[in-house]
Order: sequence, then C-alpha cells, then structure tokens
Amino acid sequence: MELLTTTIKSIGSQAHMFEEENMLILFGDNAPGDLKDFCYIIDVKPLASEIETGMTLSIDNQAYTITAVGDVVTKNLSDLGHITIKFDGKTAADLPGTLHVQGAAFPVIEAGATLTIS
Repeated sequence: MELLTTTIKSIGSQAHMFEEENMLILFGDNAPGDLKDFCYIIDVKPLASEIETGMTLSIDNQAYTITAVGDVVTKNLSDLGHITIKFDGKTAADLPGTLHVQGAAFPVIEAGATLTIS
C-alpha cells in the first residue's frame, strides 16, 4: 500500500552539498528562503497512515528500506513536506524529523523524480 507519492519539483542550488553526509532535506513550497537552496522541494500531500520501519522509500527506480522513523516525520511530511532523509541504515532516529534508510548508494535525483513511500 502506498502512503505517499509525490514529485520532486525543484532542487536547491546547494542541496547536493549534503550528499557527502549521505543525507537530503525535503521541504514543500513553503520552505523558508534561507533554507530553500539546501532542499529538494516536493509537492506536499497528506499521508495515508504513519510511516513505519520496514517500509520502502523509492526515488524513481531506486528503493531503500526504512530503518528508523523520527517521532515527527509523518506529521512534518504531511504538513510541511519537511524531513531529513539519512542513507545510513541506523535503527534509531538521530532527530525527531529524520527518516533513516538502508540502500546500496545515495540516489541520483533530478527535478521531476517521483518519491514514493510504501
């Protein structure tokens, strides 16, 4: 069951800086001006239910298993489109707004990519 399907509408000019740290920041259109350059901007959509470990995050054809979910990830993603995704496979969330995933490599992301959580 898909909880969320959204589109990465644009990519901030500095968003790629976080690739070295194996993380990316999502935000909706309402991203504050000083943060927008560091974010992947998505269409904000309500989630069907809570995000849980074991689910899958997909960015186009790249799939990642969700290993940890911060306490406010589902709410922030539904309300603001704002979460941090870390590609480190940790089983406990570093911060309340962080989603941790396990996968082979950091995704190649371009504007127009589809992001799905199922």
